[in-house]
Formats: sequence, structure tokens, C-alpha cells
Amino acid sequence: MSYRVVADLGLCQGHQMCQGEAPGVFGFDADTDQVTVLEEHPDESRRPDVLSAVTYCPAMALAIEEE
Repeated sequence: MSYRVVADLGLCQGHQMCQGEAPGVFGFDADTDQVTVLEEHPDESRRPDVLSAVTYCPAMALAIEEE
């Protein structure tokens, strides 16, 4: 099953927790102080890291959409 990583930039507060949980999937744009999704469709092996990033996002700005 594949999945897609989604970031709601309207909710993002720039905590950068996601980068620590799933580096390479999430980045940070210092100009906008917001998350960037570097890899929208990460490999299934990255799912646990992505799920941790989604779970621990203080602003609840991240989601996984199943495809």
C-alpha cells in the first residue's frame, strides 16, 4: 500500500520536530518558517519515522494519506 505525506502550512508553527523524526522526508524553509515536504511518497520502510513525525507534531500540521 502506498501513502502520501501532507503538510498543512496554515497550521505549521515551525517547530521542526518532523525533521528530527523523519529527516530526508521533511525539511524546513527558513524564509517562511515552515515545514517543506522533501519526499511526498516515501518508501514504506520510512513509514514508522513519518508516523512519529505526524504523531509528535505540536501543531498537528502533518498527515499521512493512504493511496
